[in-house]
Amino acid sequence: MLIVMPVKGDDPKEARIVPRMEAQRWALVDFDAGEVKSVTFHPDWDQTGEEWIDFAVLENRYENAMDLMEAGMMVLARREGQDTIELVIEGFKFKELDEVGF
Repeated sequence: MLIVMPVKGDDPKEARIVPRMEAQRWALVDFDAGEVKSVTFHPDWDQTGEEWIDFAVLENRYENAMDLMEAGMMVLARREGQDTIELVIEGFKFKELDEVGF
């Protein structure tokens, strides 16, 4: 399954999830069987080259996510303390992210 998130930085260990307006890159995480298979970085979520992305994780639940939802993604928001890709994915594994809905 594929997960995108807006980040500042392009190191999988150091990149921090940020609001969409502050994003330098979008991280695309290939997550399968409970583990991260790969992390790649792209200028925007729609420039990953993937036809289907399953989830988007945003910095907070109040960000505009309509374009992500219209593309068929389930949109989630990180919780306090989940500020790196690793911590967000850990939260994803244990269903510790918040759903975003309108």
